[in-house]
Amino acid sequence: MSGNGLSYSEQGGEAAPELAQEAAPTTSPSTPAAFGLFSRDTKKNEDLKQMLESSKDSAKLDAMKRIVGMIAKGKNASELFPAVVKNVASKNIEIKKLVYVYLMRYAEEQQDLALLSISTFQRALKDPNQLIRASALRVLSSIRVPIIVPIMMLAIKEASSDLSPYVRKNAAHAIQKLYSLDPEQKEMLIEVIEKLLKDRSTLVAGSVVMAFEEVCPDRIDLIHRNYRKLCNLLVDVEEWGQVVIIHMLTRYARTQFVSPWKDDEAVQDYSENNFYESDEEQKEKDQKLKTTYTMDPDHRLLLRNTKPLLQSRNSAVVMAVAQLYWHLAPKSEAGIVSKSLVRLLHSNREVQYIVLQNIATMSIQRKGMFEPYLKSFYVRSTDPTMIKTLKLEILTNLANEANISTLLREFQTYVKSQDKQFAAATIQAIGRCATNITEVTDTCLNGLVCLLSNRDEIVVAESVVVIKKLLQSQPAHHGEIIKHMAKLLDNITVPVARASILWLIGEYCERVPKIAPDVLRKTAKSFTNEDDLVKLQILNLGAKLYLTNSKQTKLLTQYVLNLGKYDQSYDIRDRTRFIRQLIVPNEKSGALSKYAKKIFLAQKPAPLLESPFKDRDHFQLGTLTHTLNSRATGYLELSDWPEVAPDPSVRNVDSAESAKEWTGILGKTKEKPTEKFYSESEEEEDESASTSASESKSSSESEKEDKEEHSSEESSGNSSSSEESCDTESDSKESTAKKTSRATDESDSEDIKKKVKGISKKRSTSSSSDTESASSEESSSDSKSESDSENDSEKSGKSRNATSSKTEEKTVEDRKAPKKEDVFLLDLDDFCPVTTPAAVPTPAVLSPSLTADLEGLSLLSSSVIDVTSQVTVPTKTHELLHRMSGKGLAAHYHFSRQPGTFGDRMVSVQMTVTNTTDEKILNIHIGEKKLPPGVRMLEFNPIDCLEPAASITVSMGIDFCDSTQTASFQLCTKDDHFNVNIQPPVGELLLPVTMSEKDFKKEQGMLTGMNEISATIAVAPQNSTRLVIIERVVKAANLGVVPSGQDNIHRFAAKTVHSGSLMLVTVELKESSTAQLIINTEKTVIGSVLLRELKPVLSQG
Repeated sequence: MSGNGLSYSEQGGEAAPELAQEAAPTTSPSTPAAFGLFSRDTKKNEDLKQMLESSKDSAKLDAMKRIVGMIAKGKNASELFPAVVKNVASKNIEIKKLVYVYLMRYAEEQQDLALLSISTFQRALKDPNQLIRASALRVLSSIRVPIIVPIMMLAIKEASSDLSPYVRKNAAHAIQKLYSLDPEQKEMLIEVIEKLLKDRSTLVAGSVVMAFEEVCPDRIDLIHRNYRKLCNLLVDVEEWGQVVIIHMLTRYARTQFVSPWKDDEAVQDYSENNFYESDEEQKEKDQKLKTTYTMDPDHRLLLRNTKPLLQSRNSAVVMAVAQLYWHLAPKSEAGIVSKSLVRLLHSNREVQYIVLQNIATMSIQRKGMFEPYLKSFYVRSTDPTMIKTLKLEILTNLANEANISTLLREFQTYVKSQDKQFAAATIQAIGRCATNITEVTDTCLNGLVCLLSNRDEIVVAESVVVIKKLLQSQPAHHGEIIKHMAKLLDNITVPVARASILWLIGEYCERVPKIAPDVLRKTAKSFTNEDDLVKLQILNLGAKLYLTNSKQTKLLTQYVLNLGKYDQSYDIRDRTRFIRQLIVPNEKSGALSKYAKKIFLAQKPAPLLESPFKDRDHFQLGTLTHTLNSRATGYLELSDWPEVAPDPSVRNVDSAESAKEWTGILGKTKEKPTEKFYSESEEEEDESASTSASESKSSSESEKEDKEEHSSEESSGNSSSSEESCDTESDSKESTAKKTSRATDESDSEDIKKKVKGISKKRSTSSSSDTESASSEESSSDSKSESDSENDSEKSGKSRNATSSKTEEKTVEDRKAPKKEDVFLLDLDDFCPVTTPAAVPTPAVLSPSLTADLEGLSLLSSSVIDVTSQVTVPTKTHELLHRMSGKGLAAHYHFSRQPGTFGDRMVSVQMTVTNTTDEKILNIHIGEKKLPPGVRMLEFNPIDCLEPAASITVSMGIDFCDSTQTASFQLCTKDDHFNVNIQPPVGELLLPVTMSEKDFKKEQGMLTGMNEISATIAVAPQNSTRLVIIERVVKAANLGVVPSGQDNIHRFAAKTVHSGSLMLVTVELKESSTAQLIINTEKTVIGSVLLRELKPVLSQG
């Protein structure tokens, strides 16, 4: 078992695929494969159900393996949920593991059934096996029902103090799930995150930083004291955790350190100016340069500890380190990442795509980083188009006078590629090189002109577009090229290319006076068949020729303008009217017609051929936002460097305090009676384990091997079993039974040595047994009880030092005493006692066990967990059954405003049943229901027995179909039945919604006209404050408060429970103690009823 447990821990909860692979061969070979889509699995599933209900563990285990195998193959096994969940309490550890693997997959889909076993999951949180504890927490956090939020919160708090790092890791994962379910728990979750950030285990670090990034990424004050620890642990954290931590530390460093790039700028300025300086000025400048920038040691620590990760086999880790160096390192040091990034280009195409995008961004600013690896970016014929295009982009960015001839030869090959999209991109790249490097402009232009005779139309069209851009920069010398392009007009059919040629001829018509009119004549013939883009350029060409050569082209231009006047496109018709008024003078022409020539033939600025990656460097490299070049949801902006670095002392941690923080978790249930000099004070005792671990490292390896025989660390036995180990006596000879976990323990002990190095120098070496016992506190297998190591440690301690203090041993026993009791999850002091006398026997909510667990649940601030903080639960209760009418049975109900407890469309109703007689009332249940059409009711489970003078609260769900119709039913006992009714106020048919003021206004704008109801009401002055209005409105209706930027306007939002239609309420205070109440909703009937109910609430004194 210890072997299995260890592998599970190392893989961070990836047991499901492994188990599935093991289980796959056991699947019945008779399963029809060819016609699996149409085969009937009913019989096979019945067989599995029978096996699960068998009394033999072997049959259950075989069934569970087959079921997990089905899940691994993608088959739906959800119908087996009831049969599987029954085995969650199995004593067989293998069955229990597989059951939890199944539950983790289906708990979110089958929430109601999973809730029935919630008490079992709670008991499993105290299981001796760490894997079961962790799995129970994972299943519990997968049941996304708000009613169990308090249970999840307590479970996470407990798990965060667990002795097993694997359980603490799962607690960190559960934090994110709970936060997404109920953001109101943020403050309590931050406390747990703060606690887990102090954890020394590398297994926990990545997970808790992920939770930090999800819940409170702006709380960098939590990172200060853990910054150095995270830097030092980074190399040993799993790869996923490394990526998360590196990205977080990148953001942290940008807020805490000054820019290292100022140093490079200062050196550059110095080297340029010092030639003209006098000796004295130069000395002053030397001194100033020395004091310009000194890198913070913590900044250097981060760069030094991340550098080895450039050798990681994981592409994401290498990319994360590369972006860290790009954003944080001095420019002279950033170059070390280039070799590692080039190495990643041998990975699969998806990795290549991301890496090349980041290299493309880097190569714009710092060409020197990747120039030595130019050949690595040459395009291969097997590369997909997206990779080819990115490599071409990088080659273009790296082009300079030295390598341009090589690159142009390479580009010539690319132009001939069968991939036409890539060939077109190559032509654009040649154009960019011609623009950026003036020495090769003519060469590139001549090459592009040669391409005009290419057989491929796309290549010719792209060449025309690029030539047009190049000619704009120096048109005087290229009249021949324009003539050549005019001749091609008959053969080119691509609209963009035709439009480009026409623009060139029109722009430089004075340089080709003979050709331009003829081109206009030809295009006028084909005007009606041209693309809109070409038609617009024909109109422009006609206008320019009319202004420069009106004798030849006047009639032609008028003909073209008449064609454009009746064109189908309104763009062309508008352009035609505009041009006619501008160039053809008449009485109505304005002053602009005088300047028509200047307007049409003005000097146009040459277009800039720039890289599409030029503006991406303001996004953090390696993020989805950078890849998309658009801000993605959840993206955290990199802040600018501070001008002055914040106080670095906030990152200082006292070593003694740090040791206590760590041993606070690990020494929670066991504190060793140690050698004589540790008994001087309480503080020294707390530090004993970590101190001896640090000191014993200095001993030689041979001494270590001798002492390991007497070591108190004999196995990686399950850490939580130590809760009961104080009462256990075991044979100390078993202490040497298992030594397989020592490698792991030694790595843990190294973490201790780093932390308490300062203390260890002041003390003499104790023994390596304490080293082993200290590291055993982090061990995580499930083989045996910690009592073996406890007793063995005591004996070995006495053999070496017989004078240890007995009073100290007694103190340790006293500390351990509370742990002897098995404290149940909901028996903690976090909750107040229930005010009503509750009968425990068999309550009837979702299951008897669930109600028993929830019976003592009463939060300090409110009695129910709400969707948003604005919601308050009305204290008003309604009488359902009077005690006289019910022959001693009384019933009251109120609306608990718990969303999603019984389903998405159900209104939650809590009913309190009281026995006012002197005899037991048996079998209280719901009988015949007389419900309006469409109304549904989810009744509570029967209450078997209600003791005299006792009361019990049960919950039920009713779908009122967004109406105030009365739900009539019979409340029955063993002997009688009573007709009762429940009619909801309209305010209870809503669920609160949180939204921004902007979204509110947007939605309100779409719900106007018939969807808007308003009324003017008189408001007493004492009721016009914000708090009073919010309190009254929210008490009357289940509405969420929307933030408002104006003091006199209060906004509330909700949606109807059944249909989910928005209900927007606005209270706008006017002058003279009046207010306007506006309700916008599609459900106008509900809106008008709500308006009628809110008017007296706001107007009453």
